[in-house]
Amino acid sequence: MKIESKSITSQISKFIEFLNRYKLEVFVIFVCIIFGFLIMKISVYSTQEPSSNSLDEKIKTVKLPKVDEEAVRNIQKLEDQNIEVKSLFNDARNNPFSE
Repeated sequence: MKIESKSITSQISKFIEFLNRYKLEVFVIFVCIIFGFLIMKISVYSTQEPSSNSLDEKIKTVKLPKVDEEAVRNIQKLEDQNIEVKSLFNDARNNPFSE
């Protein structure tokens, strides 16, 4: 099988003519293929569950906040003593987004 340069150039010129004639359609098909691939990869990554090993590692790094019991007792004592503070605490509990 011999490859001649004239046949290659004629093939290339036919292909270039095809691309020039249908460049919009080729571009739209190319963009649709890219978007389809991206949508497929996004759906794969969004349904993927983390492994139990990675969950265990993340749980080990989480530090739980510790509340000082003495501070809680002091706040409750202040709340009981001051009517204005007590009303502020109750209002904040009922509607935390009000100013």
